[in-house]
Amino acid sequence: MPVVTFLTKPGCHLCDDARPIVERVVAEHPGTTLQERSILDDDTLRVEYAEDIPVVLIDGRVHSNWHVDADRLARALEKAEVSA
Repeated sequence: MPVVTFLTKPGCHLCDDARPIVERVVAEHPGTTLQERSILDDDTLRVEYAEDIPVVLIDGRVHSNWHVDADRLARALEKAEVSA
């Protein structure tokens, strides 16, 4: 099953906007795992994604950044579920 990683940082209003969308879409796909990570906790993530958060990764690959489209995320998860 797919793993969704949601990269954020404290005080990020775009992250706050995207969080409920990501949580809702993941909840609609049983078996999908959601991990939220702050880029401030990892130097590599901070360097790579500092200007792009929030970032949604599906199975380690970038799916979206800045804004999350619920329908697009749902389609990507459905595709990932079939591929698994």
